[in-house]
Amino acid sequence: MQLLRLTMPTPQHDLALDEALLETAERGAGTSEMLRFWQAQTTFIVLGRSGKIDSEIDRSAAERDAVPILRRSSGGGTVVAAPGCLFYSLLLSLNARPHLRMIDHAHQFVMEQLVAALQPIEPQLTFRGTCDLVLGDRKLSGNSLRVRRNYLLYHGTLLLGMDLSLISKYLKHPPREPDYRGGREHHAFVANLNATAEDVQRNLQIQWQATDERSEIPVALVEQLAAEKYACDQWTFQR
Repeated sequence: MQLLRLTMPTPQHDLALDEALLETAERGAGTSEMLRFWQAQTTFIVLGRSGKIDSEIDRSAAERDAVPILRRSSGGGTVVAAPGCLFYSLLLSLNARPHLRMIDHAHQFVMEQLVAALQPIEPQLTFRGTCDLVLGDRKLSGNSLRVRRNYLLYHGTLLLGMDLSLISKYLKHPPREPDYRGGREHHAFVANLNATAEDVQRNLQIQWQATDERSEIPVALVEQLAAEKYACDQWTFQR
């Protein structure tokens, strides 16, 4: 598996890079599986593909503080990212792993790998709901996926020292929640993992056997997607 450690100049470009890597693999160019890491450098909000802005985000607060609102190409709920939030992305071959074509199996498989990688850091770590990494009943990672014909993009967040008050500041109570949340407000539901980004990346790299360092990316496609999609109000504010 290839390893890519790369944070782009803007979060719009980071979202674009995830999609560009998936599209490039799907076209048969650069077809190795991949693990990518990137980190939030500023505060921003990311909706899932079907997320509805007015029911999930305090838009007036975001606009007042000039916090960008973005939309990713995968599903899942809305997240707030800020320094202390580590993102990971997995590009997995559906030809090599045909069982991952079943969404439930994909979630379970990736979550089990994440738990196995991170339990040496936090032995009580497990996963609950569809794809939440939790410590007890506190969520510290949210995840989502996008499936194409030959490849699966699975990506998510890991909270490692982020200012968690930002979540309550910019997000409304979600329209859907896992049973274990029990109606709790954001501040009573989320937590940071007591670990460094370096330790987490190392453990995930070992777990996924990502030993082939990669540096090249599909620059032209990233720029096109960033300009025409991820920085475009028509895409972001479609719902």
